[in-house]
Amino acid sequence: MQLLLFGGFALGIYAYVTGTFDFDPADNATINAAEQGFANLRVGLITGYGILVALLPLSSYLMARTALVPIRRSYELQQRFVEGASHEFRGPLSVVQGELELGLLRARTPTQYRAAMTTSLDAVGGLVRLTNDLLLLTRDDPGELEATFERVLLNEIVSSAVEARASAHRGITVTVFERSWVTGSAELLGRAIANVLDNAVKFRTLDQPILVSVRRTGKLAQVLVEDHGVGMTPAEVDHAFDRFWRAQDARSTPGYGLGLPLVKQISQAHHGSVTLKSAPEEGTTVTLTFPASAL
Repeated sequence: MQLLLFGGFALGIYAYVTGTFDFDPADNATINAAEQGFANLRVGLITGYGILVALLPLSSYLMARTALVPIRRSYELQQRFVEGASHEFRGPLSVVQGELELGLLRARTPTQYRAAMTTSLDAVGGLVRLTNDLLLLTRDDPGELEATFERVLLNEIVSSAVEARASAHRGITVTVFERSWVTGSAELLGRAIANVLDNAVKFRTLDQPILVSVRRTGKLAQVLVEDHGVGMTPAEVDHAFDRFWRAQDARSTPGYGLGLPLVKQISQAHHGSVTLKSAPEEGTTVTLTFPASAL
């Protein structure tokens, strides 16, 4: 299409010039000069068009290929996301289906029915949590989310997350260096901190303590969660925030590979960041950083 437009444009120029200067001069010298000028114009237009014929397809291809790179990358990520989500949904659904089929095969005692219902309910609960996490990860309207933000005390959010896990997760020590206020959603911040704590508990070694500290550095408020567990290799750290990705040693533990990606999503929604430092057999330190709210 571009070549057709350029060709029409060139023909239009040639027709305009030859038509405008088409007159009958008195001497042959003027005629020859005009003819030579038309010839030069014709050669120039043909040469220019030939160059365009040679270069335009290649340049168009390269520009189209460059423009399609982010689209292709987005498509690949979408495919990975769908494949991962399908895999994660298949497990709990298979559990529910299996329990229901066993319940219908023969009569069972009330205790057996209760056990089957409990197993199915746990699987459905996992699906609900997975669905909620996916919905949080797909939010793309920060303005709508920020409209619900309010000034909250980060220390209280950390304490609540630790207390909610005190019975099941022993050995968590909280150190508060300074009261730190931030602007955000207490629910989402609590979810982020809870996910980091749950990971620390899952992968700590034996009963090694988990150290949680809250501090304020200049205009930033930080939460540090440090465990002395199995740790991660540099390659695993690079993939730690990928959705549905799980380290080889972590695949035997419960989870969907959405904990840290959700932490990153929540941090970014609060104009903050999350960093992870880890070494095999030494442990992992996760740092959540948020803009501190004015006192």
